[in-house]
Amino acid sequence: MNDYLQRAQRDLDDLVAIRRDIHAHPELGFEETRTSKLVADKLRDWGIEIETGVGKLGVVGTIRGKREGSGAIGLRADMDALAMTETNALSHASTHKGVMHACGHDGHTTMLLGAARELARNPDFAGTVHVIFQPAEEGRGGALAMLEADLFNRFPCDRIYGLHSYPTMPVGQFGTRPEAFMAASGRWQVTFSGTGGHGGMSPHLASDITVAQANFILGLQTIVSRNVPPDQTAIISVGHIQGGDPEAMNVMPATLKISGTMRAFSPDVQQLLGQRITEMAHAHAAIQGATATVKCWWNTAAVINDEHVTQAAVQAATRVVGQDAVDGDMHRLTAGEDFSWLMQKRPGAFVFIGNGVREGDGGGNLHMPNYDFNDDAIPYGVAYWLSVVDGELGTATSR
Repeated sequence: MNDYLQRAQRDLDDLVAIRRDIHAHPELGFEETRTSKLVADKLRDWGIEIETGVGKLGVVGTIRGKREGSGAIGLRADMDALAMTETNALSHASTHKGVMHACGHDGHTTMLLGAARELARNPDFAGTVHVIFQPAEEGRGGALAMLEADLFNRFPCDRIYGLHSYPTMPVGQFGTRPEAFMAASGRWQVTFSGTGGHGGMSPHLASDITVAQANFILGLQTIVSRNVPPDQTAIISVGHIQGGDPEAMNVMPATLKISGTMRAFSPDVQQLLGQRITEMAHAHAAIQGATATVKCWWNTAAVINDEHVTQAAVQAATRVVGQDAVDGDMHRLTAGEDFSWLMQKRPGAFVFIGNGVREGDGGGNLHMPNYDFNDDAIPYGVAYWLSVVDGELGTATSR
């Protein structure tokens, strides 16, 4: 076991307890009052200088090295949970109905806390480390809120790093890639409005918006297959449909709502998807003598890893687990991540850490009701953060 992992093991029992406590008390974006306080209290107890309320509920800790140096880096973790009901029968399962940590943010927060504690205990580096605990990553604008709170002017960072758990990757492995790594993530909502009517006696007198939405859904996939260039990647998916009343099955609805997600890697394709969804909704509504209102927006930009920072991230992971356990040319993913907004302001690198394939309770994939972060991954995440700091501000060579 190398020095990074040995140091990461030092507080492991405490860190597992913290992670499971956060998991049992999940909070949605911009509602992370308890989690934010827990993070602030821990950092304060460990003698770390903190600022709270950065971007509503964000917390930033500042750790200054004991050696001379002017460099500064940012390490970021997310704190929010998802609006899902947990199905795990675990002792630390969610105690909040309809909310759970199904994306590993409890683990991300814990690993960065563990690294902060060890760095404060032994700040053998030159410069400054800002540990950034961000609220509301899951679509509620937490990264943008922290930027609006003047994040990088208040806490200057030359380069920034982010990390995310990856259940299909074995524990003790890392993956990333330079340049485009993850897609921009967008959402869209369409409301079809018509006359409504009696579905049994006089359907011919109604503007049937159920036909409009059916043709609209079928047409959505032609946007990807016929409008997006073949060498580009794009996704449009339907996530929600609401219309009519199940107790009034003979009534044609006057209003029908449909919404979903969209993904793309380039700004041109992003613009195209929003334009074509809007045009198609209006066209299918008009065919039925109805109207449509459309809203499209992007929660995240594409994650574009800086080549040099990514090289430093790969070297940091390699120092922890060895070259064979680090994939520096991982395939691109169409998942979204709002760390991308921070990367538009500072060069950065985002990596995945293996969370392991498991069976039974806790063995699900991300955004599934039976997912639970694997505590075996905690020391690897802590060690990675320590190695990043050592490479950027310490004695290791990262460039």
